[in-house]
Amino acid sequence: MKVRSKIWLETDSGKLVIGEGRLGIFQAIERTGSMSAAARELNMSYRAVWGKVRATEQRLGVKLVEGIAGGPKHGGAKLTTEARELIDRFGRFERQAKAAVEKLAARLLVGSASSGCSPSSPQGPECSPSRTSRGTPRSVSPS
Repeated sequence: MKVRSKIWLETDSGKLVIGEGRLGIFQAIERTGSMSAAARELNMSYRAVWGKVRATEQRLGVKLVEGIAGGPKHGGAKLTTEARELIDRFGRFERQAKAAVEKLAARLLVGSASSGCSPSSPQGPECSPSRTSRGTPRSVSPS
């Protein structure tokens, strides 16, 4: 059994600011130096990438991607300092939150599952999480 979690930030009104998908977009822009190349890499349309970047910028009130004027490479895009800080801080937060969820799951769920206890276990309340300590069923004396 494996516990999965997803972490994202949203505005007070519930609109997405950043999550796994937008983090990937900003990382792809950083890697490729271009929104169109990032879109191709992610199998997304340029319009979808552009729209998600602009929506995130509007929700945060900061510029995250700057265009680079033409020239031999026909322009491109680069992340602002604020964008690099956002992806660094959100990436660290996401990794730490997932590690905490895995640790909590190992302590509360996986340990009890490996001891034969589950919410529908025939052993009854002796195997419920409130009756276990580190995944080992506590002894319950009959009343």
